[in-house]
Amino acid sequence: MASCNYSTSSNAAVLWLLILCIFGSCSAGNFFKDFDITWGDGRAKILDNGKLLTLSLDKASGSGIQSKNEYLFGMIDMQLKLVPGNSAGTVTTYYLSSQGPTHDEIDFEFLGNLSGEPYIVHTNIYTQGKGDKEQQFYLWFDPTADFHTYSILWNPRTIIFYVDGTPIRVFNNLESRGIPFPKNHPMRVYSSLWNADDWATRGGLIKTDWSGAPFTATLRNFKANACVWKSGKSDCKKSSTKPWSSQELDSESQERLKWVQKNYMVYNYCADTKRFPQGLPQECTFNTTSTN
Repeated sequence: MASCNYSTSSNAAVLWLLILCIFGSCSAGNFFKDFDITWGDGRAKILDNGKLLTLSLDKASGSGIQSKNEYLFGMIDMQLKLVPGNSAGTVTTYYLSSQGPTHDEIDFEFLGNLSGEPYIVHTNIYTQGKGDKEQQFYLWFDPTADFHTYSILWNPRTIIFYVDGTPIRVFNNLESRGIPFPKNHPMRVYSSLWNADDWATRGGLIKTDWSGAPFTATLRNFKANACVWKSGKSDCKKSSTKPWSSQELDSESQERLKWVQKNYMVYNYCADTKRFPQGLPQECTFNTTSTN
């Protein structure tokens, strides 16, 4: 049984991760088997017999991949080691997305920085083609020094973003309040490295220093304990008994979430009254603890 490589002070999170390993989700993925390189003209490379994948960016182009499978609900993990040094202007992404004008999407985006300054983790959720649900965080470690695990739990009740097993964001299903929730469109897993110096670092004030190119991010240990969508149907039973299928945050995980949001959140769309002068988005009014 492969190691999960999570670090967390939450006993509940550790127990949950052990359960995932028992159910087989900790077996190491293989990038040859799990992903297609979709763009970059050779700048994305699969190494070490499929155990590692590098994405690179130079002035001519970035690079990207997408999963061979589509998924409808699951626990998706990827370990990333981000671009070191002066990565200002660059964006490394890891996200789920469907296709089409009414697509759904669940985003991790890592916004580069000047050397010595912290990365910003930018999260967003699209439902029926509409996003504008951004939350941003600093991390409590250097994400360029080693690999860390970034996870998306997606089930019919909730979406939870995890970093090394610690929840940083929750978006609950509030369809009973008339708020759309991603549940009908299967999604592929994507990752890319590209230049976004028109907005990524300090709103575009800091531009990419191409003297440091090529920039490289490294990925490993992809795990999808998830329902695969094939030929118009899921390979999971309608009432899935998988451990993640009804998971929500327990009290200890809720405290960890509050700790992250108190100490490391740098932007929350649900607090941006200037951006929404006609009133905050509807889902914000149903959550007074800033966990949406």
